[in-house]
Amino acid sequence: MRVTHPFHPLFTRQFPCVGKRYNRHGERLLLQTEDATVWSVPPQWTDLVSPDPEVVMGNGRSLLRVADLMELAALVERLSSQSGTR
Repeated sequence: MRVTHPFHPLFTRQFPCVGKRYNRHGERLLLQTEDATVWSVPPQWTDLVSPDPEVVMGNGRSLLRVADLMELAALVERLSSQSGTR
């Protein structure tokens, strides 16, 4: 698998997938580097999943997708309402 996430330290490098795991955030692929270190990455950060059309259309100009911004806004709202109840 090739790591395709532009901010990941292993970006553009290719490694064998030695397994899968699932956690509360979903599926994770286990990629093993040359020094036997195993990295856990979501499939969306590899060439296993087709690139997000929004990212392709943005041609690298946008740092976040609309879905990411909406998730961030929901998180800020949750944190803001929690801090107001103390």
